[in-house]
Amino acid sequence: MKRIYLVFILFSFFFCAFAQKKIKNPAAEGFNLEASDAKAIAIADEVMRAIGGRKAWDKTRYLSWKFFTFRQLTWDRYTGDVRIHDLKSDTKILMNVNTGIGKVMRKGELLTDSLELFKALDRGKKILINDSYWLIMPMKLKDSGVTLKYVREDNNKEGNPADVLQLTFDKVGVTPENKYWIFVDKKTRLVSQWSFFRKASDEKPEFENVWSEYMPYGKILLSGSRGREEGKMGDIKASRKIDRKIFTDF
Repeated sequence: MKRIYLVFILFSFFFCAFAQKKIKNPAAEGFNLEASDAKAIAIADEVMRAIGGRKAWDKTRYLSWKFFTFRQLTWDRYTGDVRIHDLKSDTKILMNVNTGIGKVMRKGELLTDSLELFKALDRGKKILINDSYWLIMPMKLKDSGVTLKYVREDNNKEGNPADVLQLTFDKVGVTPENKYWIFVDKKTRLVSQWSFFRKASDEKPEFENVWSEYMPYGKILLSGSRGREEGKMGDIKASRKIDRKIFTDF
């Protein structure tokens, strides 16, 4: 009996390992699989397929975009190098968000004060976390620290039917106390809206944005419109190659 039990355990182990290799959209390390539900996870995988597939997303190394009228960003997803131009304060940040090392130029003058530089680089990292989430949230549904739940079927603000997912967070990002409801279009399986809650315990969202105007960028689909007066996520580019001087030369 013990031998049979041992064989069963070994078979289960190798089967799970084999199955994990077959998963086309594996969750990031730290994704809360136990607390998430299977239906929500399956829909998250459908979203990834709808935007072009995990393979196409993984091969998308460089992203550039304009965060409404506020900032222009170029990001190397592989290395963590980023270039940020804050258009309102005329501040340019060249840094690596993984190491925190970089340099900053404000109104044509290089920052040399160590405290001011530290504050500017710390702000640069927070800017990337925020601004990239507004662009690529559909690819981060199974991210580290995320718990994913199926909420209900509902119509988005434009009246289109959708499956609604709930995202909550644990000790990740700049504001882990936030909560999102993500509307996934019934037909296209693309994200068509999100509802933002300042706290996970809030019953009503602070704001809601329709995600629309999906366009192909490289091998993936990205949405530029958020239905805001400030405009759109503009100048979007997604590529596998770039002139790397953009991360070193102001």
